[in-house]
Amino acid sequence: MGARLGKLIAAGVIYGAFAVYLYCPYFRGPEAVRIEDLFVFNVCAASLGCFVLSRRWLAGFWESLFAGAVYGFSPFVLWLGKFHPSAGLLAATVPWLFCPAAYGPRGRFRWLRWILALLPFLAIVLFFTVSAHFRLFAVPVESRLQLSDLGGLIAPLAMAKRGEMLIGFYHVPVASLVMGFSMLFAARRLGVMIVLASGVVLALSRPFLQVSPVMWLTIPVLCCSVIIGAGMQGLISAGSADKGWVLTSAVTLGVLAIVTLLLATKYFQVFASLADGYARVFLESATMYIVGAVTAAIIFFSVRSNLRLAAVRLVLLALAMAVDIFLGARFIIDRIFKVG
Repeated sequence: MGARLGKLIAAGVIYGAFAVYLYCPYFRGPEAVRIEDLFVFNVCAASLGCFVLSRRWLAGFWESLFAGAVYGFSPFVLWLGKFHPSAGLLAATVPWLFCPAAYGPRGRFRWLRWILALLPFLAIVLFFTVSAHFRLFAVPVESRLQLSDLGGLIAPLAMAKRGEMLIGFYHVPVASLVMGFSMLFAARRLGVMIVLASGVVLALSRPFLQVSPVMWLTIPVLCCSVIIGAGMQGLISAGSADKGWVLTSAVTLGVLAIVTLLLATKYFQVFASLADGYARVFLESATMYIVGAVTAAIIFFSVRSNLRLAAVRLVLLALAMAVDIFLGARFIIDRIFKVG
């Protein structure tokens, strides 16, 4: 119990320090309570909630730590900072509300978990119902996912520069996402699949019950964050039987690196260098994809050579993901406060 509490406190300190670093340049004055304090609280609570939730399936501290960071400091959760702070608070609440289902009844009462899994969905509906009653529109109800927003799945930083909706994740975690999905399907985690699919369907639907479809994205983003943590654990402990999926992860990032490099080249060719800003952002994305691809390739060759270098794999993967999240979150926060 003491070890678990210590890890929880350590995770909270790391999330808190990073959140303060991100928002500190935009703190205004010595007021007792600043609006930025609410943003700091939201991302910390979101990260810590995902950390606690992921511990249900992940054994490693670092894997859970990155799962929490991938959610709480994800492009989507940070993008909610463009709206009312209560929108970020709702996103922070969702992982905590999934905990009763994840850690809930077992044995013959296991079916109650399906009922408990509805709590986050009900909370989102209740939030918008109450908000409408008090004329508080944290996120416009008409805000919904557009086809053009799908670019955020490949280049979230470019979408941030344009001021568009941010979905998806940073670059290096995509390798863990690919590995995590392979593990998800292999283990036949039906419950996670249903929750993930439900969130995606609701996010793509028209507004109903006065709920903005955008907020339903918190559910698939959370599910994918936990899957990324599981995928990270899978890459670290992969054996010869998993080398196909490790190679797939490396190839996926390699393909995305080529795509973003081509986009960077396209924007560099715009007349009078008018699009050089976007080209540089695509170039930065390509660089991070290359870093992730090289990291995954190193892991693949270690697996192929039957080298059990779990500690080395952890350090390489953690460093690559940490740099990616650090630079990406800093860029997005700067764009939100300077442009948004």
